Amino acid sequence: MRLYPVLGFSLLFSGALLAQEPAFTCRTNEPALLEQLHQNDPVVLEAMAQAKAELEAWTAQFNEGSRSTYTVPVVFHVIHNNGPENISDEQIHDAMRILNEDFNRENGDWDNVRPEFLSLVADIDIGFALATRDPQGNCTKGITRTQSVLTNDGTQDMKDLIQWPRNKYLNVWVCANADGAGGYTLTPGSAAFFSAADGIVMNHQYVGSIGTGTASRSRALTHEVGHWINLEHTWGGSNNPAVASNCSTDDGVSDTPNTIGWTTCNLNGATCGSPLDNVENYMEYSYCSKMFTLGQRTRMIAALTSSTAQRNQLITSGNLAATGVSLPATLCAAQFQADNRLICAGGSVTFEDISYNAVTGRTWDFTGGEPATSTSENPTVTYNSAGIYPVSMTATDGTTSLTSTQNAYITVLPMPGGAVPLVEGFESVAGLNGPEWYTVNSDNDNTFGVTSIASYSGSKSVRIVNSTAMNGRTDELVSTTYDMSGATSISVTFRYAYAKRTSSSDDVLNFYISNNCGDSWSLRKILRGSTTLTTGGTTTASFAPNGPAQWGYAEVTNISSSSFVPGFRVKFEFISDGGNNLYLDDININGAPVSVEEIAGLGEGLVVVPNPVSGPAQLRFTASAAAPASLEILDMTGRVIVQRDLGNLSAGAHSIELPTTLGVGAYFARLRGSEGALVSRFVIR
Repeated sequence: MRLYPVLGFSLLFSGALLAQEPAFTCRTNEPALLEQLHQNDPVVLEAMAQAKAELEAWTAQFNEGSRSTYTVPVVFHVIHNNGPENISDEQIHDAMRILNEDFNRENGDWDNVRPEFLSLVADIDIGFALATRDPQGNCTKGITRTQSVLTNDGTQDMKDLIQWPRNKYLNVWVCANADGAGGYTLTPGSAAFFSAADGIVMNHQYVGSIGTGTASRSRALTHEVGHWINLEHTWGGSNNPAVASNCSTDDGVSDTPNTIGWTTCNLNGATCGSPLDNVENYMEYSYCSKMFTLGQRTRMIAALTSSTAQRNQLITSGNLAATGVSLPATLCAAQFQADNRLICAGGSVTFEDISYNAVTGRTWDFTGGEPATSTSENPTVTYNSAGIYPVSMTATDGTTSLTSTQNAYITVLPMPGGAVPLVEGFESVAGLNGPEWYTVNSDNDNTFGVTSIASYSGSKSVRIVNSTAMNGRTDELVSTTYDMSGATSISVTFRYAYAKRTSSSDDVLNFYISNNCGDSWSLRKILRGSTTLTTGGTTTASFAPNGPAQWGYAEVTNISSSSFVPGFRVKFEFISDGGNNLYLDDININGAPVSVEEIAGLGEGLVVVPNPVSGPAQLRFTASAAAPASLEILDMTGRVIVQRDLGNLSAGAHSIELPTTLGVGAYFARLRGSEGALVSRFVIR
């Protein structure tokens, strides 16, 4: 009876499945990688050569005896920086399924190999199972997740972040960049003296057939596991196929014909004097791999039962129990997740039970939601009222029950949103976790926060502390909802301050709007450190603006009528280039249902000079005849905020001082006379 579940591993090599796939480099036992480990130390080199020779001697005399099934405990370490390389559990399970099928002749295409090789297709009888106990004996699902920029490196430095004992687990690291390859590992003879390097590194795109993987790349891990248990490429110990000199090397397996190696699926390929090459072998780069041979089976079983690199310790009954793969599965953790934790009233959230292991049922409680309870694995719940709500889920395996409760888990924004205009100086904002503003900090490091270090007006602003360590990180400041359903135009203005750290710093501030409560976002303004974002010059010190001159002003008016909705939101996105600090202040959102008629009678041309206004300014116009007049200043909602009787004006040109008590924002000046009005829009910075 096999102990492994029907899950799976996948393989990682450039030429394994479809001719249109890009070339892949499998870097197993690459001299440059090995040199980083042995450092050309003659003592270490001699020990490695001896270990390889001993394993070859063991393999040459190996006699398996009665047929056995072996199980290897596996752990996947997903090293990610919150990018697509943070693959789902389901993608890993799919990879495990494929691996088990390939090693046990359960892949649906094995009997489609060339007839000349059909009798050689081997059932390797090795199963692979995700561990259910970690090295300390605690519950696990055989998958760890570590956030690190080293996902883009994929070298030994990345492996050093986390590794479980190699004599207990096959370690598989999933990352964004496998040191420039699709994947790589060490064969047992090379790994014998480098336990910290032992395991398989995989580019996430070569793991499984779903998610970021594809069917065409999904056999890559099968290839790498073959290396891990002592298979070479069919052409020998190099990583370079289709080279004539490969005819002088071999893979140590008698029933794989000598070949130069293939990067395309040429089923009639014959090289090195062979009548027909085994192009469909998993250890080829042919893009149509579907088999191991009987000779490869013997070589792999020999390595797995050898003490070289402690491979034989993995398959003992004691280790299978210690890693949990031979024990009955039991529930050990209740966990859940949601597809969206911040929605508008009337919106829905889909939850997923990710408890482990052996879950047979669960009960959900959704305060404020409809339905209020559920027993579904993935329930969808609607929230009709604004608020912050907890979620609780109890999972069971039929014997044991565990409960997970997350307080303040779902935030529901009002719909319709708040009234405008918004004049936000952050003076009364206690924090940025609602209800007015929210942050998105995917990297769990520095992000937007309220500060009293500097401000354009008042005593507070919003700041993100930015440094070279933040390079490549993205953070967001997102608003609640605002009701723009009665607007006839929308403008957003804000103040910003930023300095470069070096002359090449090019941090980016993007401004977005959403007309569907944040389900999607539209970019409306870009400010870059190399162009318009920099207001404070260049400084290696932690930047803080020292006065109004080091603040910039931005106005966004390219917002169409499609945003005249009750669930309007705005978002500031900061993309760090390792520059310096950014500050935001005086964010004004105006939705203007203003009806401003311009009727002849007062003469011509009401203008504000200068416009935009940053100091003293005048209203200038020409009256065609003597007449009484009054002045009104309106905000963008049409509310009159200043009203002044000008008395009887004489015919001719006039200049009236603009009121100086107005705050930053956009306004209308309206000059009323007995026969109509003149209107002019102006902005104060």
